[in-house]
Amino acid sequence: MFSHSLIYTMSQIAINTFGPPPNIVGDDGNRPENQLGVKRMPTHYQNKWVQEIVKLQHDDGSWGYFHTLSSPTKKRPMTTEQALRRLRILGLTSADEPIRRAIAYIEKCITGELSIPDVSEVKPDWPLFLNTMFAAWLRIFLPQHELAVADAGKWSEIIETAFAGGSFAPPRYEESYRSTLLPKGKKIDYFKSFVNFYPLALLPNTLTKETEGRMLDYVLEYPSSVYYIPYPRKVRDLPAVFESLETSRYLAVLELLAEYSTAPEKLAFAVEWLNSSQDENGLWDLGAKANDGIYFPLSDSWRKAENRKKDCTKRVTSLLDKLL
Repeated sequence: MFSHSLIYTMSQIAINTFGPPPNIVGDDGNRPENQLGVKRMPTHYQNKWVQEIVKLQHDDGSWGYFHTLSSPTKKRPMTTEQALRRLRILGLTSADEPIRRAIAYIEKCITGELSIPDVSEVKPDWPLFLNTMFAAWLRIFLPQHELAVADAGKWSEIIETAFAGGSFAPPRYEESYRSTLLPKGKKIDYFKSFVNFYPLALLPNTLTKETEGRMLDYVLEYPSSVYYIPYPRKVRDLPAVFESLETSRYLAVLELLAEYSTAPEKLAFAVEWLNSSQDENGLWDLGAKANDGIYFPLSDSWRKAENRKKDCTKRVTSLLDKLL
């Protein structure tokens, strides 16, 4: 098993070999001109998958239907959420025009200037769910966006109250949920549990260190992992086989939790597992089945195993940089 210092060194070697991790935009990605003053397309725009997704973007900045984080289908090739998630994985940030247009669309949905074309659910707190979802995507791309920060503050109050006694208390959670978010329904239809992609995307850098640590401990032991990320077991339990689609989904959970300040301590067991999963050349390979069109591929093609290993190594080193 590699030591933490050695794994970090090997991580840097991998970055030097393969370039920056997938969610880090290289210099060319932020420079509209090269040294000769000639305008050029950002490097990540040359990616096959980025080009395909950008072509599908509507004039209003959306991709049509907004909600669903499941896999795209032939009938509905891309929702706005799917597009945002995939473009972020491929390296786009709020500095890129497609993301800026999508952010403007989300802002208009929050203020009521626009509405998403999705079929409204009949549950009375559907608007509450939509607002939380919108705010989460704003905070992912623009952590200090005032609309996102406002919603994050509400969720912070809920979680601080729920863990105030030293451990999670469902009655305190529900009471604070109701008094803070003002749901209309007699029962909680959405976010019965906060172990859900949207609240967890909102909460980084909003909690006291003590509460955050308690919350992450709770999330690690929660029996059904994080809702909307289809990992089939609790976060504390590692995938049975490293070379698998299951591992890719597990990495998605770790990437979400890695945004918290106490994550390096709480996820040390996962770092050790990643250390031990390198091949003899210091690279990672999740195998061909990890190609789900969501988290992989990053390269234009995985026909060559070299490209697959390159993509997997980029993703793992990006995660380790946050946890070491």
